[in-house]
Amino acid sequence: MTKKIGFIGVGNMGSAIIKGLASHDDIELHGVDPHPDNLAKLNAECGLIAHDKAADLAKACDYVIIAVKPQYAESVTKEMATELNTEKCLISICAGLAQAKFSDWTEGRCPVVRVMPNTPALVSEGVSAICLEDKNLTEEMKAFIPQVFEGIGQVHILPEKQFDAFTGVIGSGPAYIYYFMESMIESGVALGLTRPQVTEMVKGLFLGSAKLAEESEYSVTQLREMVSSPGGTTIRALNHFDRMAVKGNIIDGVFESYLRSIELGK
Repeated sequence: MTKKIGFIGVGNMGSAIIKGLASHDDIELHGVDPHPDNLAKLNAECGLIAHDKAADLAKACDYVIIAVKPQYAESVTKEMATELNTEKCLISICAGLAQAKFSDWTEGRCPVVRVMPNTPALVSEGVSAICLEDKNLTEEMKAFIPQVFEGIGQVHILPEKQFDAFTGVIGSGPAYIYYFMESMIESGVALGLTRPQVTEMVKGLFLGSAKLAEESEYSVTQLREMVSSPGGTTIRALNHFDRMAVKGNIIDGVFESYLRSIELGK
């Protein structure tokens, strides 16, 4: 049976999910967006059916994914609330907004799922957390929704109480990686390598290291130790990092992100 999935907002994250689903013959894609060009492009590429209003999309679809900036979520949810019912499911990827808010805005008309993807989803290598705690979800919905997000990377089913921890480690995580990449690039430039040259090298370094960590039988600690020969160049750098408490500061930074996520949720 064909599932009809609608997207309120087809920006970067919305369009990434749409493209991840485009190859499924049993899924019909719908969208609403203030930018008609975005809808036209996705119609040409993925067969997306465009709607003028969120309420029209909600009426037509089985699953409605809200992919707008958090400040617009309440108004768009209330706009289409009367078209929702227990046979439909509302899915939010809006950062920081609890499931309970959407249940309130829809007056409990339909089950609500909260999802948090991170930005590598844009290249189908994301890591997403999914909360399936709404008691009104059917078993079919619980089975289907993770499949939707598997098209853009890893999927992890988590209780909502762990979403702030997920934000601190994974949601904010790409920025930490890019921050470290920037530092590596700057060090290479300072040592005489050209910026384009060292940028390409550092991208390869991170890509290769992640692939090795994914495919190796060894833990990341063991992989780090394999490069750290006694008395060598690597262990000298790592000893400096330890003296500067780099690991401790990274952990503290993750906790700051976690605490800020809690604050925003209030």
